[in-house]
Amino acid sequence: MRLYFSRVLSFLVLVALFSSCTRPGEVGTEAGGQFNVEEATIADIHTAFKKGTCSCEQLVTTYLQRIETYDQPTKLNSIVLTNPKALQLARELDAEYRKTKKLRPLHCIPLIVKDNFNTKGLQTAAGSLAMKGFEPETDAYQVRVLQEAGALVLAKSNMAEWAFSPMVSISSIAGETLNPYNLGHVPAGSSGGTAAAVAANLGSVGLGSDTGNSIRGPSSHNALVGFRSTLGLTSRAGIAPLYLRNDVGGPMARTVEDATRILEVIAGHDPADPLTEHSRGKVPANYRQFLDKNGLKGARIGVLRILSDKNPDPQVKALFEKAIADLKRLGAEIVDPFEVPNFAEVSEDQWCSVFQHDINQYLASLGPKAPVKNLQEVAASGKYSAYIKENLEYELSQTTAPAANATTCGDAYHDTRRIAFREAVTGAMKKHRLDAVIYPTWNHPPAKVGDFKGYKGDNSQIIAPHTGLPAFTVPMGYTYGNLPAGLQFLGDLFAEPTLIKLTYSYEQGTKHRKPPVRFSESE
Repeated sequence: MRLYFSRVLSFLVLVALFSSCTRPGEVGTEAGGQFNVEEATIADIHTAFKKGTCSCEQLVTTYLQRIETYDQPTKLNSIVLTNPKALQLARELDAEYRKTKKLRPLHCIPLIVKDNFNTKGLQTAAGSLAMKGFEPETDAYQVRVLQEAGALVLAKSNMAEWAFSPMVSISSIAGETLNPYNLGHVPAGSSGGTAAAVAANLGSVGLGSDTGNSIRGPSSHNALVGFRSTLGLTSRAGIAPLYLRNDVGGPMARTVEDATRILEVIAGHDPADPLTEHSRGKVPANYRQFLDKNGLKGARIGVLRILSDKNPDPQVKALFEKAIADLKRLGAEIVDPFEVPNFAEVSEDQWCSVFQHDINQYLASLGPKAPVKNLQEVAASGKYSAYIKENLEYELSQTTAPAANATTCGDAYHDTRRIAFREAVTGAMKKHRLDAVIYPTWNHPPAKVGDFKGYKGDNSQIIAPHTGLPAFTVPMGYTYGNLPAGLQFLGDLFAEPTLIKLTYSYEQGTKHRKPPVRFSESE
């Protein structure tokens, strides 16, 4: 049963609270007006707090009301549960600000958290009915540090069960999430709940996880910015894994700046995730210094035609060609085509099915209160969606377990196949003096709901997950009227500063992001 904002508060009280937030810059003016949370950035929210035109309690109340009004009534179904302590936490943050007169970096930023991130005292089920009711005793690393920076966990979002699907976000615990831009289409998976909620302005920013596609695909399908950072830059501790050797947790936001603010907090070494040892000395004092509107001037961008020209939808292709023209207009030098020698050979045979090993370790780490202790118990419970039955059977048949410093099925810094693939890509980039490589995040629009054969065109699975290289997606425009498409930028290891500069410049120079009409009170 979904937990929603208490109906004890009357509608009139909610309206009064919402109306008492005036827009920044309108304090004391005759214009008055409301602070509109739609498309509000972190900076907008903090400006309102500083001007006294909105409080944390009012902000959180407004988002909870939007969830109540839009999520289930429209059948968007992006939220599994809301935080019953959200208003209490908001009041505490208001009291802190009154006392200290200081805002923490993410003070009272309402956060949508994917259901596979451990959240202390809130159900964490990875979309599985077999995990219903389980509340972790500790937070995932990323959740913890974001809260320490002042963020407030507003809600847990729906996802593809156990993160198995890159196309849909269907779970046995909450059903199917739809695309807010067109409810007849999918939001992609597995972080589709976070994407749909953030896109529909049901929260400020969100957390997703990406094994092959699951931050970037849903971000692309929902006109969002999605950062898959360098493997090893951010901790995966406390995130239910799919293939830990590929998994990255990270931000999904409406703007590059907001995603950058999240990355700034979560990047860095965590002893609980040994892979983050590779981040030492590679995290700048802050990432916001790279938000440069002129960041594309003089940048060299390669066009990876082997992906962009792979049976594209004509409207996606047209948007991509327009994006290339926009990059030129904004000052970039374009290398077209950019080719990686022997790309087909070096990119093949990169997947290793280590889910059973990884999920069993994760479930064991949850302690005796976990409803299931291993994958066998999940399967035996029968508590799973029909569409993942084959996935479960396949994963149960796999016995591969990654070994320390493995030369195959190991991490991106020891697996020789992965290293060879990465060096082929980065070597070609170095030869052409490239700052980044681009291609459409998906070559096709979001598929129709129920059309599993419509899964085609996903470019996110091919390079970044296996090489460990960072890849960011930003809105590129819309096909068929209201179906979003994304442009993906791939960079070198720990080249987040460069990707932030390039994506911010493209975003500011094109302004493709717009809210879904059905979820906009301003329409």
